[in-house]
Amino acid sequence: MTTSEVNLLLERQLLLQLGERLKRLRKAQGIGTVEMAARLGITRNTLRSVESGDPSPSIGTYLRVMSVLGVSGELALLAGDTLQPAPAGSAAARSKRAAPQVQVQVSMDDTKHRLQDIQSLALHEEAVRLVKANPALAQKAQETAANWLAKGDSRSASLWIEWQKILQAGAWRKALGPTHHAQQLRQASPLVTILPEDTRQRVLKQGSDLKKGLVLP
Repeated sequence: MTTSEVNLLLERQLLLQLGERLKRLRKAQGIGTVEMAARLGITRNTLRSVESGDPSPSIGTYLRVMSVLGVSGELALLAGDTLQPAPAGSAAARSKRAAPQVQVQVSMDDTKHRLQDIQSLALHEEAVRLVKANPALAQKAQETAANWLAKGDSRSASLWIEWQKILQAGAWRKALGPTHHAQQLRQASPLVTILPEDTRQRVLKQGSDLKKGLVLP
């Protein structure tokens, strides 16, 4: 499949793979997290965010990490003239040969679990975007959490109570992080109930396409 529209899952997966690669490079070079953070002038938490593929750190932070690890040239290639269109009238511009394509494959040890978590992240990021545009939706999610709690005791009750606090404070990063607890929050989330059905289906389709592999022109 060729993709030309914004693909939430593809963006997420590429960032995750970049973060994992940077983490492997750091370890291969024998650099600990304390030393690495000190070299960069950032906190260990920010470094962890980069190595987990979190979109929150700036591109400048990612570039600094890449620079210390000796792979900033790859980003320089992307930003340079190499990928610019061929000059009008040149042989390259007149060529009828198809433009090169890159096959992007999902690489995971546990494909099903990893893909489900990426989908969950994408759904929550979309829900947060909607809530920021329309804060009244947070109240709707609050009501859902309250209804779930009212149904009786549950192993998820503590997570729903925490969700009420997250929704009240807008503390979205607690649920969007890479930690096991954040994953638990997403699995018991009232927030995604505010999403339109077409958004859900779009993300699920993107997950199916991403699992098969995407061709980027």
